[in-house]
Amino acid sequence: MADQPRELPEECWELVFNSFDHHSYLEPLSLVSHGFLSITNHLRYTLTITEPALPFLPQLLRRFPNLKKFRFQQFLGDLSPILHQISLSGLDLESLCLSNQKSFPLLGLRSLGSKARNLKELICFNVFNLQDADLIEIGNSFPFLEVLDISYPDYYCGVSLNDSSDTPTYSGVVGDHGVIYISSTLKRLCKINLSGNPFLTDNALVALSSNCVLLTEIEIRHCDFITQRGIGLAMRNSANLKCISANGIGVPSIDSFFKDSFFYVRALCELDLSHSFLSDEFLCSIGEACLPLKKLVLSHCYCLSFVGISFLLSKHQSLVYLDLQGANFLTDEHMAELTKFLGNLTFINLGLCSKLTNATFFNLTTNCPLLNTINMERTNLGVEEFSTEVVVHAHVKSLFLSGNNSLNDECIKKVAYVCPNLEVLDLACCFNLTEEGIIEILKGCQQIRSLEINVCREVKNLQIDFEVPRLEVLKAQKLIIDDEALAFIGKRCPRLSKLDLKGCFNVTAKGVKEVILNCRALKEINLRWCDNVRINNVAWMVCSRPSLRKIIVPPCYLPGMKEKDFLLRHGCLVCEN
Repeated sequence: MADQPRELPEECWELVFNSFDHHSYLEPLSLVSHGFLSITNHLRYTLTITEPALPFLPQLLRRFPNLKKFRFQQFLGDLSPILHQISLSGLDLESLCLSNQKSFPLLGLRSLGSKARNLKELICFNVFNLQDADLIEIGNSFPFLEVLDISYPDYYCGVSLNDSSDTPTYSGVVGDHGVIYISSTLKRLCKINLSGNPFLTDNALVALSSNCVLLTEIEIRHCDFITQRGIGLAMRNSANLKCISANGIGVPSIDSFFKDSFFYVRALCELDLSHSFLSDEFLCSIGEACLPLKKLVLSHCYCLSFVGISFLLSKHQSLVYLDLQGANFLTDEHMAELTKFLGNLTFINLGLCSKLTNATFFNLTTNCPLLNTINMERTNLGVEEFSTEVVVHAHVKSLFLSGNNSLNDECIKKVAYVCPNLEVLDLACCFNLTEEGIIEILKGCQQIRSLEINVCREVKNLQIDFEVPRLEVLKAQKLIIDDEALAFIGKRCPRLSKLDLKGCFNVTAKGVKEVILNCRALKEINLRWCDNVRINNVAWMVCSRPSLRKIIVPPCYLPGMKEKDFLLRHGCLVCEN
């Protein structure tokens, strides 16, 4: 390594490197010089740990002295010894994610709690056998927690071998006792996610809202015994409440006490009532409360009508996020009226609204000047011609249009014209699109970073004969493309980092080699079910392209333990899925 350039002081380089939006961009910089290596090491704050990386954990803890956040991913073993090791590192942890674990690391958390007393965020999503005793340990170990997620624990331990009835049995359970305990110990708690804990009752929710005076966010989806009255009491107790996420509200009817409670949450800016029975009367009562709503999620709700939605939106024209997925009563005429109230919108989800066509897309891009993301998956885009007077919308960066069977090349060309600054585009399962439309998108949208064209079965000859300077992610599962198309992709997409070719039967090792040799930023490639790819030397792939971090190999090839260890030491995980 060369010495660090001396034109700028270290503080200036730190400012430059901090401007990158993901730590992966720091990796190539760390290879430039010893000075850059030292700077990038100090700027790494998040570490994701997988089981194969465990032998390198001591070196990683020494290399990155400012780590604040740990995430465990695809980890099947006991986490307690690992957490104990982290506790001895002296790192000042602020966030820990233990999601999808097969056991709760009680001893490890106790050890970590004696050192990392400033931990502010603990995520325990989908942890097996979570129970009240674990919550009590969390409350005792991390008194300064501000964010806690104990959602969707895995309660089932399977079928007992001694039980001929084949009835699943419950293991540990989170109940009111554990939640009431942490409500008395976690005085700084601001956000809690209790979703998927079906044995909690109103008592737990009322204790939280009464004892945790700083509470701003509550998520209680799929909590069967929490009633409308309990939610109403929580709203009345929590003056600082800004976000409520619940579902299944309104069966059989909306309680008047619950309805009136919306007048007490004067700071409420995010409301999610998905999968609920919501009458026009209820929606109007929320509108009359004049809340400072910025985010509204009413996906897959029942009893919704245009009257209630229209009144609610007319009273909350400051909304920036709106999710009406599954509101299949909406028509183009309805949306033409609603867009008059959506001038501040940056995100809209109209997926599964089957009556909506090109006219709605045109109205959104014309009347909502701040829109950044549009989701119109599985609607009716393409069944009619676009208006001849289309308006360019420079702000739209993300479009999700998968499952629009009528979407054709001419329509997608108009989309490219209307949204020239697209960065993310999902066209999966658009069966009428051909390579002509995809080529036009790539030509017209030079900022595109991620393109998904999975199962677009009419895309056959994707010959990209021009530079695609910013494309980083290409998902092309189950296409009929061949080695020639891969050669074009390799030569014309210099920043490609992730390529998904799952189920591309016409691809062979020859095409894969072209990508490996030409895509210098490639980090991940998926070759699952690519039956014609015969890889005899995965080590060659890793050594030829050192940036590779993950290879999903065809089922006909799986490296032995020695080769796996060799590849992992080069920073690349080789697996079947």
